[in-house]
Amino acid sequence: MSWTKFLNETNARIGTLQKQTPGMFEGFGAMSKAAKRTGALDEKTKELIALGIAISTRCDSCIGFHVKSLVRLGLTREEMCEALEMIGYMGGGPSIAYGAKALEAYDEFAA
Repeated sequence: MSWTKFLNETNARIGTLQKQTPGMFEGFGAMSKAAKRTGALDEKTKELIALGIAISTRCDSCIGFHVKSLVRLGLTREEMCEALEMIGYMGGGPSIAYGAKALEAYDEFAA
């Protein structure tokens, strides 16, 4: 699977929905901006939390988006694997399987 192609297709689908529901996207955008602002936690830490939730809810799109952000923020492969250990510990087998997908996405986006 190409994570880049998958996210491009996902963005296209989301764009179609956004045209029909602009108010929802305005609200979601405001919530995103507020959640991502740097405060006691930096953006990278917040994105790791989001990745854990994405893996636990088994959302491929969310995994792709958050991994791509983490690569942009300079997450190392070692940090990624340590986070995936904790996520796997808390979520068991399904989180390990989806964590493997997240590592695959990391390797593609980091290349």
